[in-house]
Amino acid sequence: MSLQTARAHPQETPRSEPRRRLRALVAPEPRRRPKVAYAALAVAGALAIGAAQVGISFATTQDAFVLAQLTSQQHDLDLQKQALHENIVGLSSPQSLASRADTLGLVVAGSASYLRVSDGTVLGSGDVADWTSTVNPNGSTSVGNALLLPPPPETPPQDEAPADDATASDTGPALPPTVTDGLPSPTTR
Repeated sequence: MSLQTARAHPQETPRSEPRRRLRALVAPEPRRRPKVAYAALAVAGALAIGAAQVGISFATTQDAFVLAQLTSQQHDLDLQKQALHENIVGLSSPQSLASRADTLGLVVAGSASYLRVSDGTVLGSGDVADWTSTVNPNGSTSVGNALLLPPPPETPPQDEAPADDATASDTGPALPPTVTDGLPSPTTR
């Protein structure tokens, strides 16, 4: 079919336009009143969720305080354990053992003797130790051991305050200067 024939034969059926869905309203539809029960339920649900979050927050905060207290207690116990370990090391040192043996009246013999159990013979010199020891652990040749020294005695707190400020500054640590005009800074030019 050519273009001229197509022009000569117009289309017999007109195109129908789709029907519009819009229509005019006679009166506006009445507005439905929102139901109060649903609104109250929604507000109550939001308040319940907020209360649950606050409760969980309080619980975790309380747990954090308990954890901090237990950590501090563990640190104190670790320090006590370390101090007790140092005491044990000091008391089990050879110098401590020799010093305590000397205070009990034990003496060091010159040479060792051994007893053979099978036949009951004494091997070695077999001499009896005299009352003078060959080693004096508490004498002038002893080496100082800080673990064996008793702790210094605690001084009782003084109830009286010194009357003169000069004596108070001589006996106590120096306090930092008071800041009245801002932080002290060097003068630059």
